[in-house]
Amino acid sequence: MDETKGKRGKERSVEKGYQDWRDNPTIRPWHPDRLNARSEFTISEDENDLNKPWRYEEDGLTVTRTSPWSPPGCHPVGCTLKLYTDEGGKLVKVEGDENNPVTQGRLCVRCITLKDYIYNPSRILHPMKRDPEKRGVADAWEEITWDEAFSLIKKRYDEITEQYGRESIVVFAGTGREGGTMAPFGSRMLCTPNYCYSQSGYACYVPRMAASSYLLGAAYPEIDYAGGLPGRYDDPEYEIPECIVVWGKEPLASNPDGLFGHAVIDLMRRGTRLIVVDPRKTWMSSRADYLLQLRPGTDTALAMAWLNVIISEGLYDKEFVEYWCYGFEELAERVKEMTPAKAAEITGVPEEKIVAAARMYATATPASIAWGLALDQKANGMQAGHCMIALMAICGNIDVPGGMRIGDKTMGLNEAGFGFEEGLGKELIAKMIGAKEYPAYCGLILNSHCDLTLRAMETDDPYPIKMGFYAGNNLLSCTSAEPERWMKAINRSMEFVVGFDTFMTPSTQATCDVFLPLATIAEREGVVQTHYGSSPVTMGFMNKAVTQGEGMSDLELCYNLGKVLNPHLWEKYDCVRDFIEHLRLGSKYSFEDISKEVVLQRYVGYRKYETGLLRRDGKPGFNTSTGRVELWSYAFQRFGEDPLPYYEEPQYSPRATPELLEQYPFVLTTGARPFAFFHSENRQIAYCRELNPDPLIEINPETARSIGVSDGQWVKVSNQFGSCVLKAKITPIVKEGVVHAQHAWWFPEQDGNAPYLYGTFRSNINNLVPNFHFGKLGFGAPFKCLLCNVEPIKENYDTDMNLVWEKFGELV
Repeated sequence: MDETKGKRGKERSVEKGYQDWRDNPTIRPWHPDRLNARSEFTISEDENDLNKPWRYEEDGLTVTRTSPWSPPGCHPVGCTLKLYTDEGGKLVKVEGDENNPVTQGRLCVRCITLKDYIYNPSRILHPMKRDPEKRGVADAWEEITWDEAFSLIKKRYDEITEQYGRESIVVFAGTGREGGTMAPFGSRMLCTPNYCYSQSGYACYVPRMAASSYLLGAAYPEIDYAGGLPGRYDDPEYEIPECIVVWGKEPLASNPDGLFGHAVIDLMRRGTRLIVVDPRKTWMSSRADYLLQLRPGTDTALAMAWLNVIISEGLYDKEFVEYWCYGFEELAERVKEMTPAKAAEITGVPEEKIVAAARMYATATPASIAWGLALDQKANGMQAGHCMIALMAICGNIDVPGGMRIGDKTMGLNEAGFGFEEGLGKELIAKMIGAKEYPAYCGLILNSHCDLTLRAMETDDPYPIKMGFYAGNNLLSCTSAEPERWMKAINRSMEFVVGFDTFMTPSTQATCDVFLPLATIAEREGVVQTHYGSSPVTMGFMNKAVTQGEGMSDLELCYNLGKVLNPHLWEKYDCVRDFIEHLRLGSKYSFEDISKEVVLQRYVGYRKYETGLLRRDGKPGFNTSTGRVELWSYAFQRFGEDPLPYYEEPQYSPRATPELLEQYPFVLTTGARPFAFFHSENRQIAYCRELNPDPLIEINPETARSIGVSDGQWVKVSNQFGSCVLKAKITPIVKEGVVHAQHAWWFPEQDGNAPYLYGTFRSNINNLVPNFHFGKLGFGAPFKCLLCNVEPIKENYDTDMNLVWEKFGELV
């Protein structure tokens, strides 16, 4: 085989390079021998870098170091905290832990206000029940014991499953208090095939993860910010990326899934340049070489145009394409149809900017793409993800230092299948809602299909849904499109509903019969893994520091209730720690010992595709049917989808439905993360609420002038699916003709009784988002690309911050 010179200037064929490594393993610092020399976890010789153990005394206070997830409302970055408690065991101070090698003591406002979360006067600390006939009645709850709660749940569980089968139960899970709890709740605690994230098309992380899994054979490529390397940015294995593309992501406010957003700033200080793709102007875009301010929902067209430029100009990594990519010629032919000029017409981004940004990314060595939620939230989202994987691959940025980091063959979303076959059996698994219609969706994530689950509650097709569990999911305020429709469907269908949470929420108030209190991160033990264990950076450990009330952790609840409902599946565990070790640590480590490390870096090396570390058969290559990155996808073809990416207009847009523009003239995008809140959490934390007291809609000054709206004025936002009221923020952040609305709003200081339910429907932008508008494989939904109208109104709905402080501002 002829040698080729790739983008990185290395004159070697893959076969020769592989043989060279076999003959001389020192050829690269990241070969498997080095991997074996560096254990999976990096543990310092001291108990930690600054000689502080996991618990110590300081100035008369006990300091407990812990790595949380949520609450106080974070994604799984694992920002390590130092929790200071007094002699009475009360939390008196929270600080960031400078020993964390990634966050280095930096904290968000949600962590800083943890004390106000734990001791908030509205927090629920004991189990409660009420008569199902009194759903929506806020004062109908009565306090009960855990034994009473479990007995009641056991009684109704047995009655309902005997009459309707275990498939009549649904677990509605949210991001969760630890993450990855959906599987054990559903398959091992309840033995139902139907656990469901109640967002249409599960348009959050899953389309990107599915594209990665089917095309790359790895669950999720994340930008390599040296999080798993003991030397971080100065580690000899690491290369500072020349360019990072921040595409449809707000990493500073959200710290999403496993990317510590401020790591991007760290890299900028070291010379990394930025390209930002976003309909809004952000702090990062103001410091980027290029801001591509596209029309919401047109990401696939822009990405295809980038591929067109890179391929037609020969800017791709020829070596990587030749040896590690499948279907390049077919991809090249497909993207010819999306010229930069055509993409400019579709997206609204100038042609010259499209070309220049594509060249900048392609010629940077290394480069990475921080791809975000905006790519999921359209029916065309899988195709956008397909293009992202193609861009990473053909430019040679997969699994290289400073490029896109992926896990090895031992890593993945393994918890999704935890106890699945053991708890269910093949007959029950086959009854999963949506498994026949959308096997690419259900078979990969082992969730019932969200939209079809809604249909089942409305119609009893394919069977009745009679019992529900909310595992940390305030679905009416946050995740569900057409939330009132979901509320009506749940109350029509379900005879018995149980909610687990730290606070009363509109969803629990509207539809639940039993409330089980959850512990906060200061009151529990647990494990935090970036990207749910699939993309390695760190593993953190939650160490209990305080006790407040009777709340259990998610896994304690799963273990204790599981032993009551299905004891045969829990006999192997002597205690909840055994369960945690099995689920989170693969029974390789003792939680008591390893949790004292507080946070550990996970090391997996680079270019694992050359040395058999990505495939279970041990052969070089990627874990796909062809052993290569599939730019032309056999998996998609097998599921009846086009094996190549294609652009499809959002279902409702200026180009797809011009007849609607007279009535709904503005493009609506939703859900960009604010700093004060995590989705629907933290609204009752007075300090957080002061930062963002009202639900905002961002409107360009020219757009506002055209409709007579002033800054701070309340407006009605509406389309053919629904309406809500929001407060106008006039700002050039959004482009003319586009409006951006905050999501997940409710008002815990207001009336909790139905029909008001803490005002959850008043300012809920999801009123305007339809269900059943997903893509061909079942993924994606138009949360970020609809049409709407905006009208000024006279009413004033301003938040009374005095009332918020009076109800929730009590400091203990």
